[in-house]
Amino acid sequence: MINGFKVGYMPTLSYSSMDVDSVCKSLKALGYDSVEWTLTHFNPRAMSRSELENVVKITHDNGLEISEIVVQQDLVLMDEDAIKNNIEFVKLCIREFSAVGVNTINLFTGPIPWLPNPLVIGKHISEGKAWDMVFKAYDIFVSEAEKYGMNLAVENVWGMLCHDFYTARVLIDKFNSPRLGVNFDPSHDVLAGNLDVGWLIRQWGKDRIKHVHLKDAVGIQIDGKFIFPLLGEGNVDWTAMCQALREIGYDGFMSVEFESFKYVATILDGDAEKAARLSIENLRKLLV
Repeated sequence: MINGFKVGYMPTLSYSSMDVDSVCKSLKALGYDSVEWTLTHFNPRAMSRSELENVVKITHDNGLEISEIVVQQDLVLMDEDAIKNNIEFVKLCIREFSAVGVNTINLFTGPIPWLPNPLVIGKHISEGKAWDMVFKAYDIFVSEAEKYGMNLAVENVWGMLCHDFYTARVLIDKFNSPRLGVNFDPSHDVLAGNLDVGWLIRQWGKDRIKHVHLKDAVGIQIDGKFIFPLLGEGNVDWTAMCQALREIGYDGFMSVEFESFKYVATILDGDAEKAARLSIENLRKLLV
C-alpha cells in the first residue's frame, strides 16, 4: 500500500506475452498490491472455468489481489449481430468471473474511437439511437450483475457516448443500482475539461466508485490532440484526488493504466516492467 491506498497495475504491453505467474512475481517484487487482468490473461471464451480458477489461485499465491477485469465491449455499432455478440460476452464474463471469486469488471459504452473508420455519434448515428443501444445493453447487464453479485465499473472514455462525468451520470443515474458505478479515471475527465477531480469524486461518492485508474493526461478529447504522459506530468490534480478519496472513505483498489506508448517504446525499450517500476516510484510521491 502507498499511504493507505491499495495500488495495482494493468499488465499490458510486453506483460501481455508473459505467463500469469511471471507477471505476478514481477508486480509483487515492485511493490504492487493487486493486478487488473485484461482478457489477454483472463478470457472465459478462451479458457475453461478451471483455468480461470487457476489464474485466481496463482494471483493470490503471489500475494496479490485481483482488482477488476477489463471486459470493455463496444455497444454502439451499426451491426446488430455484433452488438448481440458483445452483450452475450459480457453476460458470460459476469457469470464466469463471479463463479471464480472476481467481483468487479470494467466496462464502457462505445463507439470505440481508435478503430479504423470509427463510428461517430452525430455523424453516423444519432445520439438518441446510441443511448437506446446502451440502455438496452445495460438493462441486461445490471440484471445479471444483481443476480450474480458483480460490480460493473463503467469508464467514461474520449470519443464514446459516455465520455465525461456528465454523460456517465446519465447512465448511472438511470439504473440507480448498487451494482452499477464508475471506474474513475481522472485522465478522461481532465481531457473533457473537468479539471476539478476532487469535486467529481465527491459527486460520485464511495458507493458509486467501484474502481480507480491511475493515469495522467494533457490535451483535449480529439484524436491526435492529447497524450497520456507519465504520472505527475499531466493536468490531474493528484493532491486533490487523494484528499477527496479519503474524504468519501474510498477503500477500494486503484491501478496504473500505462499508456505513454511512445515513451515506453523509445526510452524504456518496450519493457512493461520498467514502466511499472517507474509508475510506482512516481506514485510514492503523488499519493499523499
